[in-house]
Amino acid sequence: MTAALAAPDVTGFFDAPTNTISYVVADPATKACAIIDSVLDFDYPAGRTGTSAADAIIAFVRHQGLTLDWLIETHVHADHLSAAPYLQQKLGGKIGIGEHIRTVQTTFGTIFNETAQFHRDGSQFDHLFRDGETYRIGGLTGTALHTPGHTPACMTHVIGDAAFVGDTIFMPDGGSARADFPGGDARTLYRSMRRILALPPETRLFMCHDYGPNGRDIRWETTVAAERAENIHVHDGMTEDAFVALREARDRTLGMPRLILPALQVNMRAGLLPPAEDNGTAYLKIPLNAL
Repeated sequence: MTAALAAPDVTGFFDAPTNTISYVVADPATKACAIIDSVLDFDYPAGRTGTSAADAIIAFVRHQGLTLDWLIETHVHADHLSAAPYLQQKLGGKIGIGEHIRTVQTTFGTIFNETAQFHRDGSQFDHLFRDGETYRIGGLTGTALHTPGHTPACMTHVIGDAAFVGDTIFMPDGGSARADFPGGDARTLYRSMRRILALPPETRLFMCHDYGPNGRDIRWETTVAAERAENIHVHDGMTEDAFVALREARDRTLGMPRLILPALQVNMRAGLLPPAEDNGTAYLKIPLNAL
């Protein structure tokens, strides 16, 4: 088996409050790993963060004897806060996101009226992935693919025979991600999903979210072949125009994610909280009538 077709060990960690799946992706030969889309606990009414979800990942990495190379964000999430800085402090590794984070930072830096202290150049992250860029996790090769539409900065990470799709495509009975956030676009999302579905049919696809449609158990792994055959929004034969009509109609019925305002302010800073004020406390803003 060549490195390009290697099968990483993939372990998912489901966070029920946000329906997010974080992943530890490990090279079985070298014990190097990456953590993808980590979650920081957040009690919104209390304004209090916590680390129980991240601590479970830390315990797993240490128990397995793994070495952390990367902390990867598939995009700036709107439904949970990233735990990447906390995990980096405990385990090391580099925090990476797609290079189009600059577009997201410019958009939301304006919405949140951030001062010049908030840099809009992606410098909060250790690495900005370019479309088509390759990188290493021990003996594994990862490839970053720009798959925008949900947000301008979304990336899919193909690592061996596995692809981590972030918020682009969902499980076959879940369809696709919304495309109505600032900078999102349904037509662009369709093209990104078809790019993912052009991967080899046996490619394992790992979701960032699952909501158990129609009461089924939570699931987060499928294949390119299954998505092409069964995905309710983007199966083979679904045209771009038909998808755009369906996606835009669906998006008009959706409310904003519960944690979108705190999540964006934290995640566009690579998971760091806004700078503390003169009393030593960090604050999050609620822009009124802005979204």
